[in-house]
Amino acid sequence: MIINIMGTKLELTPAIKEYIEEKIGSCEDIITRFEEKEELTVFCELARTSRHHTHGDVYYAEVTLGLPGKTIRVEAENSDARAAIDDVKDLLKLELRKYKEKTTSQSGRKTKYSE
Repeated sequence: MIINIMGTKLELTPAIKEYIEEKIGSCEDIITRFEEKEELTVFCELARTSRHHTHGDVYYAEVTLGLPGKTIRVEAENSDARAAIDDVKDLLKLELRKYKEKTTSQSGRKTKYSE
């Protein structure tokens, strides 16, 4: 799994990049079972969206992942950058579990994407 990280309206410090890689990397065990011929790429964006808020910064985290037959995109907002990353990681895991369940046939037999 390759993680591409982008920052909008803020400077990404090495510590925040490491935090993103750690949190999104925790989904790697789920993602690797969907890799067929090549490694999948995860696009992660962290942005500061404070122009419509009156007090303090609001951070926006978004993750986009292209899987065979589907693109998963999740987003979260929070007043703390790390909390926004945690929220988007939880949403990503939820969507990956849903995708895994859909790729398993209804009759109970396993497909090439299941465990």
